Amino acid sequence: MVRLIDPAGLDRFSAGSRVLATGAADSSYNLALDWAHSVVGGGVELAAAGELPDETVCVAVSLVGSTTALGEQLPAGDEPERAVRALERRLGERVGAVVALNLAAENALIPLIAAAALGVPLVDGDGTGRVFPLVEQTTYTLGGVSAAPLALAGGSGELVVLETAADRVEELLRPVVLSVGGWAVTACYPMTARDLARVVVPGTVSLLMRAGEPGVPRAAAAPYGARTLCRGRILAVEGSSGHGSDMGLPSLPSSIVIRETEGLGRLVRLEAHNEVVLALADGAVVAVVPDQICMISLLDGMVVDVDKAEPGLEVEIMVVRAAPVWHTERGLALGGPRAFGIPL
Repeated sequence: MVRLIDPAGLDRFSAGSRVLATGAADSSYNLALDWAHSVVGGGVELAAAGELPDETVCVAVSLVGSTTALGEQLPAGDEPERAVRALERRLGERVGAVVALNLAAENALIPLIAAAALGVPLVDGDGTGRVFPLVEQTTYTLGGVSAAPLALAGGSGELVVLETAADRVEELLRPVVLSVGGWAVTACYPMTARDLARVVVPGTVSLLMRAGEPGVPRAAAAPYGARTLCRGRILAVEGSSGHGSDMGLPSLPSSIVIRETEGLGRLVRLEAHNEVVLALADGAVVAVVPDQICMISLLDGMVVDVDKAEPGLEVEIMVVRAAPVWHTERGLALGGPRAFGIPL
């Protein structure tokens, strides 16, 4: 049965993509949503990886860099297609389907835009089941698929093809993104549909379309379940140097202290680096990556970014269970606490 993401489905999908998303700026999100509406036409086909012919070439498409920069330096509109076509030239093969790196806000919409521009299906799934800060922190990597070769298209016409060892992608990609204006679209992780079916977190596009319907609870966006850790008021936001200096992550660590206003009245401390990576209640560990720890504003129901947290804000802390592969030995090495410099 052919499933299409039509304009109405796009609105549900985009709403669902924000339910648990951090780092989404309103200006860049609205830009990406308008961009998607301008190309979706009669609809983009949605297909499970296992429904595609085994040898179909699939690529992950994603925004890389700063969402704020995207809102300030507008796209020409052809970046997703240019990135994929450049990767096709490198591979010597046509791409038959597009999949997301992750499905948070703009990163959910960019692969849909690419699929619409290319006239190929969007795969119902993604490479994290949540969001991680580094391009190589994916279930694709855990399944033995390399992000490279990859192609990157910038907003001013730049086009870069990068081929390197899998563990050097982020090291080389970040300065390139900065040099082209702080954001770009990348086409990466080329693989067959057979391999994609093995490594993808399945069904997450459909899940977000459901979560984007009015009245559906936020936890519906969590593929493997979610729990509320506490509700409380932020007491303090502090800089922190306790995580060590050897992390290759593009932000500075910080700590957020919350007084629980219900239940036991615990003092909850969130340790953050790009995202919240550790939660302690009265000094005891109560949540840690690879599970996703979200601060949700009780004022407007939106996820609060780490750099927007401020004293006095009332929040709910929700813990979203990561895909099972993230709780394996390899998954913890790539996306667990030690990957963020926390010796747990």
